Amino acid sequence: MVLVWDRLVRLIHWGVAALVAFNFLNEGGSTWHRYAGYATATLVLTRLAWGRFSRGHARFSRWWPGIAGLRAYFAASRAGRAPRFLGINPAGACMAVLLWLLILALGISGWMMGLDAFWGDEWLEILHEVIGYGLLACIGLHVASVIFVSIRHRENLPKAMLTGKKRPS
Repeated sequence: MVLVWDRLVRLIHWGVAALVAFNFLNEGGSTWHRYAGYATATLVLTRLAWGRFSRGHARFSRWWPGIAGLRAYFAASRAGRAPRFLGINPAGACMAVLLWLLILALGISGWMMGLDAFWGDEWLEILHEVIGYGLLACIGLHVASVIFVSIRHRENLPKAMLTGKKRPS
């Protein structure tokens, strides 16, 4: 087994998961909801910084395949021949970016709702809810994809995100 996901990546992943779950179960607009939202956005910003400056598989330059790489991966996936990746696969990279963008959009829209300029604006509350439910849908797709890829490659991806280790290629 080789270490793929360092401790910080794993702590951020599960911290974001716990805080997002907490906020979906918590009353919107409460102090706890607001602080959990800010903490979640802070974790995402930390992960973005870590992805830029870290080494190994956490570094974005190691797992972002470019447009040609994305096309090749999705073509292979449609043909049932998606290759196994030691780090994150291109579809997972796209999902990670989408999840992070949605979480940051939630943090910004939540923060804006507390500003005097937007206080009580219904459009902003609706936008915040729509982004939240979009995030929930993407999380469902993420979990389903992790299960699918785990079965296809006979590899326990949730365990790898707990231990940080995967079998070598």
